Amino acid sequence: MASLRYFIRDDVYVACGSLRGMMASRLSSLALLLCIGGGLAVAALAGDKSLWKPVQFAIVRFNDQAPQTWNIYHSEKRDALLVKIWKRFLYLDLKEGEVYEVDPQTVKPQGDNVEWSLSDLPSDPIEISDWKMRDVGLMVRRVRFRFGKNGHYLDINLPLKPDGKPAY
Repeated sequence: MASLRYFIRDDVYVACGSLRGMMASRLSSLALLLCIGGGLAVAALAGDKSLWKPVQFAIVRFNDQAPQTWNIYHSEKRDALLVKIWKRFLYLDLKEGEVYEVDPQTVKPQGDNVEWSLSDLPSDPIEISDWKMRDVGLMVRRVRFRFGKNGHYLDINLPLKPDGKPAY
């Protein structure tokens, strides 16, 4: 059995012990580092996809009518939304005023949430016009844009907190 003794000499810790004990402690430290490093690598690969949660109390209108199936999702990034209209997914960059069409095969449902990665975002946004984003009253942010120059309108009303920050 290895023994390790510590003592202090001139404010420096000095360890005395057997060679076998030091080798065992170094090997166990190395094994711990490899386990932690491997776990971080797996977490980094799994962390590539982020979880998008539904926005509660939002309203979507397509050409002034409610679509039959729709949902709006948000992530930790508050200036981005993932909008599902029928079988189509759109990524809205609220800060830049851009809209991207997302491949539905890259969006994976997980209960009420969806899993999707920004790395699956297309390089070019779709053509939109008449982008308007403004706060309507105290509790609603309205985002409205037109697909193309003379296309259909998409109108989204998002809930706000009394301090003007998003309620999602």
